[in-house]
Amino acid sequence: MGKIIAICISEKRGTAKKNIGECNIIEGFGLENDAHGGNWHRQVSLLSYNRVLDFNAKGGDVEDGAFGENILVEGIDFKTLPIGTIFKCNDVVLELTQVGKECHAHCEIYKRVGDCIMPREGVFARVIHGGKIKVGDDLVCSK
Repeated sequence: MGKIIAICISEKRGTAKKNIGECNIIEGFGLENDAHGGNWHRQVSLLSYNRVLDFNAKGGDVEDGAFGENILVEGIDFKTLPIGTIFKCNDVVLELTQVGKECHAHCEIYKRVGDCIMPREGVFARVIHGGKIKVGDDLVCSK
């Protein structure tokens, strides 16, 4: 089980996401008002807060949403989970669809500190059932 540390959206692609604290997650789309939502397999991105802490300990100095993650969670190592893993938080149900991603061009974080963890550590999910989530809620996963 993990605890939600941040819920982040961006209104335009290519811009940093900002922690909004709580959000409506829409079935078949993703986070309400997030530019990356849509009818595809990467509706929601998740990242382990523990990996961000490790990154910052090496001088990364990044804030919530800096890697483009929608949901930052403490206590779950996402990259170790298989495709098809189900995540539940309140009424929200997500299905893991992709682990990691190819980075076509280095992002601003990579240019600044020489590394970015999202391509290795981030995962993506589609929304099976929508609902509301907020910082502090528990996220459980089942394989």
